[in-house]
Parts: sequence; structure tokens; C-alpha cells
Amino acid sequence: MERIKEALERARQERGDAPASPRPAAPTAAARSVDINYTQTRTTPVSSGMLRSHRIIAGLPDGEFTAAYRILRTQVLQRLKENDWNVLAITSPGEDEGKTLTAINLAISLAMEVSYTVLLVDANLRHPSIHEHMNIPAGKGLSEYLLDDIPLSDLLVHPENLEQVVILPGGRPVQNSAELLNSPKMVQLVKELKTRYPSRIVIFDLPPVLSAADALAFAPYVDAALLVLEEGKTSQEDARRTVELLDCTNVIGTVLNKANRD
Repeated sequence: MERIKEALERARQERGDAPASPRPAAPTAAARSVDINYTQTRTTPVSSGMLRSHRIIAGLPDGEFTAAYRILRTQVLQRLKENDWNVLAITSPGEDEGKTLTAINLAISLAMEVSYTVLLVDANLRHPSIHEHMNIPAGKGLSEYLLDDIPLSDLLVHPENLEQVVILPGGRPVQNSAELLNSPKMVQLVKELKTRYPSRIVIFDLPPVLSAADALAFAPYVDAALLVLEEGKTSQEDARRTVELLDCTNVIGTVLNKANRD
């Protein structure tokens, strides 16, 4: 873990990262108002047992792992509030390092803050999987919005037991995913999602940085990125290279997944 931290720090120093410039303060919790209305959003049932079996534990009763997500939530919220950000990408250097589960659990944990709603977007268009983790029936999603002009309101899904969480599934898998994520329609969607509701946090689950061009094509349009690393799998070089490639956005931190507690 220490070697990975050192690699990330060296990469930041080599890029010459400067402290973020001050931005207007985000509205306080007291000033925000969350008005949830799911009359136009499709609602699907999810059970606590299913969530637990899929390792989605952020909304379950207190425990060691739920506490870890609350700590992560607090750290992420601090960085977002400091800079008046509300659009966050979650990615990893390589495949199967836990980024999608981290994105889902963080989204649920953030939505437990009374001042926020969370929109979780499956932007891994080659291999969309959030619907599988959440046991949501496969259907249309972001791909259909970009390619077939399906209205966004017809694509959003609300897991009924997860208040203040809405999901935009990935839809059908596509091969030209990097081009779609960099398309004018996608850029406009990000702008719309960012500004429509001041109390909404938007999380994009992106493909791994080192396996496709998707994350690099899309990173300039988000406020910040969170990097998921797997202990014992993510190499120092891969971590360093990933941070270098993400120099077009603000890497606010890393999550060390599958860490040995000894």
C-alpha cells in the first residue's frame, strides 16, 4: 500500500499539480431541499438479502464495512463541497479491481445524507454491469439515449428500498463506447445533469483506464475522479500511469480494495 501511495504522490509531483483554486461555497444542508417524486421514474424492487449477497452493504445496519463507506462518504463530500463539485467518476487501472461495487456502495452511502440525491450512471458501455449487481432486469439505458434518442425519463430506474438513489443503466453493450462518451450529446447530458438539481451528486462508473480509451475520453467532463486499487493486484507502475493519464481531471483520492486487515 505504501508503495502505491508513493507512486501516486510522485505522479502528482511530476505533473506539477497545484492546489485547487477557490470556488464559491456549495449550498449548506439547511439551504438545500430534496423533493423526491418518482411518478415518472420506473421503480424496481430490491431486497436487503439480495444487496448483501452482492456485497452491496452501504445501506445495511452498522458494521465494520458500512463504517468504512461512511468514512469514504465523508471524505468525498468534503472534497466536493470545498470545490463546489457534484460530478464524480469512479474508475480503476485494470479490470476486476472493485470499481463498480465501490461506485454502487458510495452512491448509496452518499444518498443517506438527507441533503442529497444521487444519480448513478453506468458509463461502462462495453460491459455494463450495474444492473446485474443490483438485480435490475436488463433493459434500455445510456446507449439507447445516445444512439436511439430514447428520452432520459424512460430510462431511469429507482430501486424502491434505496431512497434518493436513481440509476441510469448502461443499456445494450456497444463497441464504439469511447466515441459515444466523447460525443456532443454526451457532453451536453453531463452539463444538464450537473446543473438541473443543485442537491444532486452524479456518479459515473467508468471502464478501467488502462484497458480502453473510454475513461480518458470522458474524464475532462467530470469534476473529479476516484481511483479504485486492489491490494496485491494493482502494480505501482499501473497506479502511477493511471494518475498520469487522468491529468485532465482532479483525482481526489484512492480506495484500496480487498485490503489485508493484518
